[in-house]
Amino acid sequence: MIRVKHPTRKGAAFDGALLDVDDVRVRYGGIEALKGVSLTVARGEIVALLGANGAGKTTTLKSIARLLPLASGRVQFGGRDTSSSSTEDLVRDGISLVPEGRGIFAGLTVRENLELGAYTHADPRAMEETIDDSIALFPRLGERMAQDAATLSGGEQQMLAIARALMARPSLLLLDEPSLGIAPKLVKQIFEAIRAVAASGVTILLVEQNTRLALATSARAYVLRAGTVVAAGKSGELAENEEIRAAYFGG
Repeated sequence: MIRVKHPTRKGAAFDGALLDVDDVRVRYGGIEALKGVSLTVARGEIVALLGANGAGKTTTLKSIARLLPLASGRVQFGGRDTSSSSTEDLVRDGISLVPEGRGIFAGLTVRENLELGAYTHADPRAMEETIDDSIALFPRLGERMAQDAATLSGGEQQMLAIARALMARPSLLLLDEPSLGIAPKLVKQIFEAIRAVAASGVTILLVEQNTRLALATSARAYVLRAGTVVAAGKSGELAENEEIRAAYFGG
């Protein structure tokens, strides 16, 4: 079981879309990377964000996590505008990002990486409970707690990156390319864990290069092209869409 920190509004649970991205534009210098992206993610959903390299998928996740400033538009989390929030605020409120490339601390042990992910916990008991949850989700990590993260395989490092993000007990997990550069056997294990995380009540926005896998895992999906949403719908329907199949499945 993954413990979840649900956002509230005025002391009560919020019943609307957990995440609402409305007409967001992001610029890198003179280049407009996002050109009015809008999407919603309901509580408990897995939603996929698809598109070719450079389409704006990672930029979308970074803008949600406040790692990039918005040129215009609005992001709401749990019904609250996050425009003035810092990344640290959002982690405390319940948003965790697993970045592309994993971003683990190679010179620290597996346990030390996990402990850093739990910096929002004031209670040592809560940290230990969440470490136990991570080990239950990824038993391999439990066998390697004293090892430096640099000694792990690529798949194990991805498991560690996901587990570290879950240490903050998020209600929304942003996953950026979890299968990238990982052996197929471990990809299967990682996606089984992603489904288990969702079943525990964590909402997931997933960026994934393997379009078939992303659509098979998610309930709904958005397709980005050059910083614009060009298609959206139920994942099963998008998987049967001829234009989507031609663009992302090779025909």
